[in-house]
Order: sequence, then structure tokens, then C-alpha cells
Amino acid sequence: MALTDAAIDKIKQMIASGQLAPGDRLPREADLAAQLGLSRNSLREAVRALALINVLDVRQGAGTYVTSLAPSLLSEAISFMVDLQHDKSMLEFLEVRRLLEPAATSMAAYRMSDADIAGLADLLDELGDSPTLDALVKNDQEFHRRIARASGNDVLASLIESVSGQTHRARVWRGLTQDSATTRTLDEHRAIQLALAQRQPDVAQAWASVHVAGVEQWLRRTLTQDPQE
Repeated sequence: MALTDAAIDKIKQMIASGQLAPGDRLPREADLAAQLGLSRNSLREAVRALALINVLDVRQGAGTYVTSLAPSLLSEAISFMVDLQHDKSMLEFLEVRRLLEPAATSMAAYRMSDADIAGLADLLDELGDSPTLDALVKNDQEFHRRIARASGNDVLASLIESVSGQTHRARVWRGLTQDSATTRTLDEHRAIQLALAQRQPDVAQAWASVHVAGVEQWLRRTLTQDPQE
């Protein structure tokens, strides 16, 4: 396993140093193994591992290539990992979301256009007074996706989308079991949108923290509650 890790590190160094750029084809296996001082078996295992996380693309009969390394592509590996988690592990992903989303919201307060901020208000208006749970969750996802993209940082936006999208089940669960969830969600979204419109990054960040922490605290209480209560 240590030899495979060493092989992975050497290929990563080639990419980080610019020896291999996005879209480049790797040298033939025998040549690359000799160049890196690796056995062909170790190199083969390293290539397989890097292909699983979308760093490399193995094309049958055509060779192995460095992918585009786009954040959205690399984040698919994170999404796959999140899909395998159990409910209690979801708390960790909500903690990550609580760290990332407020930062992105603060950045969006500087960078989001007036038209896009107004579009957030329109998005919320589409729900009406009594939205269905399905409509609310979809609207919630779109609301946060727009803000993350408006941060101007593609890596941050992709990480948020990977983590946030996978907490969908927790949001549905909360909506089904907590009477105030819909009203609270809409009120907090309105507060975030208003802070963005007024170009108040600290206020927008604070409301985003409160918003995500609310889901996290609810899930924590739910998972630790005595089922006989």
C-alpha cells in the first residue's frame, strides 16, 4: 500500500508542477514507471486510484489522460462518499456546510449583481404562502446554489454543492416533523436576501450561520432523543 501511495504522490507532483496539464496524455506505462522509479504494478494501482477520484481518465485503447480537473468534476468523488454515510455522519457534513456557506454568502454580498440578488427575492416569491414540502426543498437548494456560485470561487461553490445537496434527506425529514420548519426557512432566506441587497457581508454571513446551524441543531437533537420520549 505504501508503494501505491508513493506512486500517487509522484503523479500528483507532476500535475501540481505543470509537467502534466489538464488534458495531457500520460507517457506509456513502462516509460512512466521507469521515469518515476516505480514498479509497473504500483503505477497501475496509482492510476486506478486517481481515476476513481476523477484526476485521471483511463480510455481503453487510447491511453490515460489528465482530466480537466474542474472543481465540479473532482467534487463528484465527495458526493459519492457522502451518499454512503449514515444519518449520524450527516451531522459532520452539516458542520462542514456551516463552515463553508457563511463564507460564500459573505463573498456574494460583495460580488453578486443587483439583478441576481433581486432574482433571489423572485425565487422566494414563487413559493407563495403555503408551499409544498417538495417545492420548499427544491427552492432551498436553488437559493443556496445561486449564492454559492455568486461567491466567485468555483472550488468553494462546488464543495458547497456537493455537501449541501447530500443533506437533502435531513431537510425533508425536518420539514415533515417540525411544524415551524417552513416558516423559519422562509424567514431566514428573506433575511439573507435582504442583507445581500443591502451589501452587508457580516449580516449575510451571520444569517447564513444561523440558518444552517438550525438544521444541524435539529438533527442533533433528533438523533440523540430517547425514542420512548
